[in-house]
Amino acid sequence: MRIPHPLLLLAVLGAGPVSAQSLSSREQRIRTQVAAGFDDAVALLERAVNTSSGTFNVAGVRAVGQIFRQQFDAMGFATRWVELPAAMKRAGHLVAEWNGPRANPGAKRLLLIGHLDTVFEGEGTRFARRDTVARGAGTADMKGGDVAIVAALKALKQAGVLDEMRIIVVMTGDEESAGRPLSVARTALIEAARKSDVALAFEGGSAASATIARRGASGWVLTVTGRQAHSSGIFRNETGFGAVFEAARILDEFRVQLSKQPYLTFNPGTIVGGTDVVYDSEAVKGSAAGKTNIIAKQVVVQGDLRFLTPGQLDSARAVMREIVAANLPGTTAVISFDDGYPGMPPTDGGRAVLRVFDQVSQDLGYPAIEALPPEQRGAGDISFVAGIVDGLDGLGVAGFGSHAPEEGVYLPSLKMAAERAALLMLRLSTPRPIP
Repeated sequence: MRIPHPLLLLAVLGAGPVSAQSLSSREQRIRTQVAAGFDDAVALLERAVNTSSGTFNVAGVRAVGQIFRQQFDAMGFATRWVELPAAMKRAGHLVAEWNGPRANPGAKRLLLIGHLDTVFEGEGTRFARRDTVARGAGTADMKGGDVAIVAALKALKQAGVLDEMRIIVVMTGDEESAGRPLSVARTALIEAARKSDVALAFEGGSAASATIARRGASGWVLTVTGRQAHSSGIFRNETGFGAVFEAARILDEFRVQLSKQPYLTFNPGTIVGGTDVVYDSEAVKGSAAGKTNIIAKQVVVQGDLRFLTPGQLDSARAVMREIVAANLPGTTAVISFDDGYPGMPPTDGGRAVLRVFDQVSQDLGYPAIEALPPEQRGAGDISFVAGIVDGLDGLGVAGFGSHAPEEGVYLPSLKMAAERAALLMLRLSTPRPIP
């Protein structure tokens, strides 16, 4: 099994980092406990991956939630399963809370974010290990990150320091396709954020970067209507240009007017057009029929829109509406927008948390940490709480092939992720200002 290029840095590190610096005695104990629990962590990952949990597999997501709930119960966390309305066709979320009996009132309250669902599932995506690489659905995105959370918390408990901390863990069951309405789907996460001071999310990580900003995701549907007539009359005043040419004009104007904005992208993912069009925007699929000698009557295009700030989203939508309204003769068009994941702009608070994480990584002997450019990350659950608490994402395992059948993880990164997360949690929980 070939290790992809993004993992070469970790391959150079091998099974462990170079010599560590500046660790306290209890931080050394934590690191020792992470190493001692590595085999158990890999076994937990295998069990979770082999429990299929595609977003719409309600029973499967709940089963994976139960696997992790047992881990938190064994550590003494107060756990609960948050049900969602049946009409949403989503499994719900796992919430686990810990209020350490020796926690200082000034200690930072930490929110740890994971998710239980996967894009792919089934026999062809089961856990398969070869040496230091394992493949399977969720190995990197993000059952590996969930396992890193558990491994870090176990090490903190076994080292005798978890009692000094206050932690809420939220593992959502529908991150890959959030239920609607979002206000209901993310209530538990938002409520947890309001009780927290710092959010740490465990989407896929790397040896030398973390995320303090990520773009939001919005959807749109464009519906274009033309006059159905014989093709020989196209472009004449009485027939017009037809739905296909109008759709092409609109899409190209989107490209011309908006494609050069930093952090802004938009993608027409599906297009269906002809004289008879049937389209399902929820399933993102449709069918069309027509003839080459008939001017197309209708076109439907569905796409996404990625942005960094609410202002950028509003501005892009305004431009798109203007373009859609300037119709070619004989055509009309309408565009509708669907709110999805909000953006996570960079903040001074997020940069401060990144500095702590950078120091932790270097003290452990791992590479220095830089902020990953926001355009290199998709949308994520942390964005829903970014306006409430400072946050850091990308704390999970290093892998490859996310959202693809060949998804895999470099297993030594599980140890690295757990070590760095445990020490980051410990240092953030110390009742002192973040530098």
